[in-house]
Amino acid sequence: MQLGIQILENEKTGHLNEEQKGLINGIKDDADRLLRITGELLNIAQVESGAIQVNLISSEIKPMIEYAVNANKSAADHKNIKIDVDIDNNALVAADSEKTAWALTNLISNAVRYSYENATIFVKAEKENDQIKFSVTDTGQGIQPQFLDKIFERYFRIPGTKKEGTGLGLSISKEFIEAQGGRIWVESEYGAGSTFYFTLNIFNINQ
Repeated sequence: MQLGIQILENEKTGHLNEEQKGLINGIKDDADRLLRITGELLNIAQVESGAIQVNLISSEIKPMIEYAVNANKSAADHKNIKIDVDIDNNALVAADSEKTAWALTNLISNAVRYSYENATIFVKAEKENDQIKFSVTDTGQGIQPQFLDKIFERYFRIPGTKKEGTGLGLSISKEFIEAQGGRIWVESEYGAGSTFYFTLNIFNINQ
């Protein structure tokens, strides 16, 4: 499907009018949604079976964040949302880069989804003792206090939300981060936005 979209978007194939471009964008959104849901189902199958394969190696922080930001670029651009990245420490972390990038992608995707147009999302990585603390901050609607301790439960969706989602992304992210010896949590002020945090251990050459 994505290859077909790329061919249609290629000007060598022919020029599209505005209505056709709108239809293509709709198809792209549907394709992205199907890929996301499929990915979440495959990941939840790993979690359900207890077969999460974690490969902890010396991993650079910047490529994982760049991957997650780029994966959400189209959705952010659609709402004219800026993603501000601040990496204030270049320490290596003991991480499964693929699973960490997936968790970051999910957190940024949620931030884009719940942010207003023309907003800024802040992605940060900072050293805290022998760990690196990652954070994704939005200035969206925030989370009501009674739901903060449920947000990482499998299939949980905030009652009344009109945003699409499976209720799996945050629970999978939690499993992936905790499988790497990290911790994940959220702080939110209802009406002012949310910050999702997770930590990973700094890579020790003796590991």
